[in-house]
Amino acid sequence: MSLPLRGTGRSMIIDGNTTVYGLIGNPVGHSLSPAMQNAALRHMGLNGVYVPFNPPPDRLGEAVGGIRALGIAGVNVTVPYKVAVMPLLDRLTGEAVACGAVNTIVNRGGVLLGHNTDGQGFIRALRQEHGFDPARGPAVIYGAGGSARAVAAALVRAGCPGLALVNRRLEKAQRLAEAVSLSTGVKEIHALPWDGGDGRLADFTRRAKLLVNCTPLGMPGSGGGEFPIPPGLPGPGQLAYDLVYSPLHTPFMELASRNGAAAANGLSMLLHQGALSLEKWTGRAAPLDVMRRELYRRAGAGAPPNTAR
Repeated sequence: MSLPLRGTGRSMIIDGNTTVYGLIGNPVGHSLSPAMQNAALRHMGLNGVYVPFNPPPDRLGEAVGGIRALGIAGVNVTVPYKVAVMPLLDRLTGEAVACGAVNTIVNRGGVLLGHNTDGQGFIRALRQEHGFDPARGPAVIYGAGGSARAVAAALVRAGCPGLALVNRRLEKAQRLAEAVSLSTGVKEIHALPWDGGDGRLADFTRRAKLLVNCTPLGMPGSGGGEFPIPPGLPGPGQLAYDLVYSPLHTPFMELASRNGAAAANGLSMLLHQGALSLEKWTGRAAPLDVMRRELYRRAGAGAPPNTAR
């Protein structure tokens, strides 16, 4: 069977030897991963296809069983299933356990192994796309959910000298700080209240070199709201990284740009976590340039900027 690929003028041949990869989430219609991963598979000359799957929550177990039954070689996992999928797998990597979530499943002969490439993908994005070394200085993370946990653990492992976790529910930030400290052995992890009433957050933010938004703030339908950031910040010498990439220029990024800080959205993290997933499935180096070009084209972002300052 020959299937046309929209916008490429090329065809993909699907036959009895085609290897199937995929994405499990709900919803998945907005995802840019299929375009990026299929471009990579074509460039690598592999007889494979990457397909989005949208199982309802009450059928997630059946969907995971289908990976085994149908011989699907691997899938990415996105919201809201990154945690729920964990007990359904046969094994988990140390990184997945430390992150408390799985975003990549590898099927090896019916044995399903859960990985998490989010944290490592974030660090690679900082270093390779934005020229930022996490060891440069402290970081502030807004949010205390699954993505915040992956980012926090990865930053600490990459040498970040201090971390502040800021969340509207302080107890949730405290639990996350304890979990990351336990999994990494690093004690310089602080949980601070969103309102910053005691002044510690403002002081930490001024000293920070990296500010990361791991909340939905800025996404369409997120309900708005403001970040607890002192006037004039983020400023020169700081990088404001927003895991949100729709819109491409988020309110968090606009604030940073007005104040002279570097700013980046989550496309670069999506690129690198996806490349790491592809490498785990295929055992081959991912074609980063191809994936980057397709991802930014589909997002309407043009060429990815180098935000290092």
